[in-house]
Amino acid sequence: MADLEFMKASELAPMIERKEVSPVELTERFLHRIDKLNPKLNAYLTTLETTALEQARKAEEEIVNGRYKGPLHGIPIGIKDNYKTKGIRTTGGAKIFDEYTPDVNATTIDKLDEAGGINLGKLNMHPLGAGSSGNNLDYGVSPNPWNTDHLPGGSSSASATALASGLAVLTTGTDTWGSNRIPAAMSGVYGLKPTHGLVSTHGLLPTAWSLDTAGPFARSVSDIALMLNVMAGFDSKDPQSLNIDLPDYTETLNKDIKGMKIGVPRYYLEGLAPDIETLFGKARKTLEDLGAEVREIDIPELSMASFAGQVTANGEAAAYNYSMMQKDAGQYPQDVRILLSAGTVSSTSQYLKAQQARRKLADAFQKAFEEVDVLLGPTLPITTPEIAKDETKQNLQVIQRGLPFTVPANLTGVPSLAVPMGLSSDGLPAGMQFIGSHLSEGKLMQVGSAWEDTNPISVGYAEIEGSHIPDE
Repeated sequence: MADLEFMKASELAPMIERKEVSPVELTERFLHRIDKLNPKLNAYLTTLETTALEQARKAEEEIVNGRYKGPLHGIPIGIKDNYKTKGIRTTGGAKIFDEYTPDVNATTIDKLDEAGGINLGKLNMHPLGAGSSGNNLDYGVSPNPWNTDHLPGGSSSASATALASGLAVLTTGTDTWGSNRIPAAMSGVYGLKPTHGLVSTHGLLPTAWSLDTAGPFARSVSDIALMLNVMAGFDSKDPQSLNIDLPDYTETLNKDIKGMKIGVPRYYLEGLAPDIETLFGKARKTLEDLGAEVREIDIPELSMASFAGQVTANGEAAAYNYSMMQKDAGQYPQDVRILLSAGTVSSTSQYLKAQQARRKLADAFQKAFEEVDVLLGPTLPITTPEIAKDETKQNLQVIQRGLPFTVPANLTGVPSLAVPMGLSSDGLPAGMQFIGSHLSEGKLMQVGSAWEDTNPISVGYAEIEGSHIPDE
C-alpha cells in the first residue's frame, strides 16, 4: 500500500481499526525507512526497533481481539529526546547525558503507551533545548528535509524533520521560547504550544521551568487534536498541572470561521523578510475570504518580550545546570555554554524586572482577547537560513530574530498553533501562528483546520523523497 508513511493518523486509525492496515507491517515500513534515510537526516539518535515491534505486535493482538483503544492505537510515533523513557537512553541532545538511562517515564510517554502508540525512537534536538537553529554541535544537525543545506529550526528539530520526511506519523516536542513552532515553520508541518499546565512536563529534562511546555507535532490539525486528546490532563506529579475538565479537541474541527475576529499585532509586521511579508499578506486575504474579520491591533507590550524571555530562560536554565557548569563548563557545546553563562551573570533585579514585564504582557494579551478571538502573526520574520559554518553565531541570530514572535506565548502561558503558510521564493516552507487566550485550544483547532483546508503546503512522498532525498 503506497504512501502510508505520509498518511495522517486520522486516516490510518480507521484503517487499523478495520484491520485493513497491520500495526506490525506499518511499524516495519517506518523502521525500514528510518534505516534507509536516517544516515542522511540524522533524525533519530536512538532507534527502538525491538521495542517498537514488540509494541506493534501487542497492539495488533489487542485490535484483532476487539480491544481497540482509539485513534493512536498502532500509530508509529517519534519522541523528542528530552522526554524520559524508562530503560532507554535519554540525552536531551547533549553528550553530557550520553549514557543517561532514566528509571521512569515522562508522564506523556505513559499516556501515549496507554493509548497504544508505537515508540519508534528518540529524536535529535538542539542540545538541552537551548537554541532555535536546531544545529546540534554534539550529535550533528538533523537537516531540513526540503533542502538539506538549510536549518531545521530548534529546539525540536528532528520532531519536524521526521514528519516532513515520512519517518513518523506523529512526534512530540517541547516549547520553551518557540521550539515547537519554529521547526514546524521551517519544515512545513504543524506544531502546538499548549496552554501552560495543560500537558504535564513531569519527566522532561528541563530548559526553563516556568516557560517549558510539552506538545504535539503532526502533518495536520486533526492529528494535533488527536495527540492533544491523549497528552493533555492533570498530573499530580507536575506542580504546574491544571486540574480541569477537558474537551474533545476534535469537536471544533471542520467548523467555519465566519465572523471570527482575528487580530494582527502591528509589532508582528515590523522587519519581515520580503517573502514572509508577501506570504503573510496572502494568508490574511485568504482568512478574510473564509469569512474572518482580520484587523491590525496595537500591543506595545510585545516590545518587552525579548528581554523578558531571554532573562527568564537563560536564568532558569543556568540554575538547573549550575553545578555541572561549575564542575566543567567545557563539556557543553559552545552555543549552549554562551547562553548558560549569560544566565549565571544575570542579576536578581534583572530577573524580577523580566517577571514584571511578563505580567504586563499577560495583562495586555488579556485585554486584546476582549476585542478579538485569536491573534495572528508570522512564526518567524525570516526565511529558513542555510546552515552556517559559525553555528554558535547563527544560533544566537535565529534566537534574536525569532524570540519577539514566539516567546510571548510562553511568557503569558497561552496556546499557539504554528501552521504552514506557503513556500518562499527558494522553495522552502514558511509558517505563521494563531495565538489564543488561556485554554482556547479548541478555537485554535477550529481556525487551524479552516486554514489547513486552503492547502498552503502539500507534504507528500513524491515531493519529499523524489525531489529532496534521493533513494540512492
